[in-house]
Amino acid sequence: MKLKIKLPVWMNRGEPLKLANAAVKYWDRMYQWLKFPVMQFDPLTCDERLLFLYAYQRDVKRLNNEPLALYRKRIKYAYANAADSGSVVGFKNIFERLEIGTVQILERQSGYDWDVIILRLSDNQLTNNRELLTEIIRQYGRTCRRYFFEIVHVQPMKFRCGEFNNNQHYNGSKFNFKRIHQVTVILKVGGFGEVKEFNGVQQ
Repeated sequence: MKLKIKLPVWMNRGEPLKLANAAVKYWDRMYQWLKFPVMQFDPLTCDERLLFLYAYQRDVKRLNNEPLALYRKRIKYAYANAADSGSVVGFKNIFERLEIGTVQILERQSGYDWDVIILRLSDNQLTNNRELLTEIIRQYGRTCRRYFFEIVHVQPMKFRCGEFNNNQHYNGSKFNFKRIHQVTVILKVGGFGEVKEFNGVQQ
């Protein structure tokens, strides 16, 4: 909340303006002092010196080179994550709370032992959160289960949609096959000969 003091035009200069600015700074400081005790109840806004007490209370250990913002989220959602541990839907909720991204969980896949659970993640998720993923599995994973990571590479594709129509039409025809014979006969009458051709049709 930012306090604003709007002075009339004829007072918006000189000593009255300095007094207004001093009053704004004073009340802003008072507001921060009053808000400070309330902010200590939330791990996302509490003082960093108080944060380790919440971490000890909720069994959260800071990882190597872990950002402060992620450390605060792990502490804030520790109870909710513990309640969701073990289930498929709960494991996905843990990933969403910590803003790691989506995860696909596969159980009892052919070719694997019965106690293997496969986590399908993108390459960036595994590269940027390797130590965090290991800690999540250790703290919120199922007992007596082995977790395998599978990398899923997403390749964007573009499809162009259109409408087309096809017409089908069949043309029928009937053909009667007839065998045609051609016979050449030489007729001889007297001393003269003549060639005759006869065409015959066999049904």
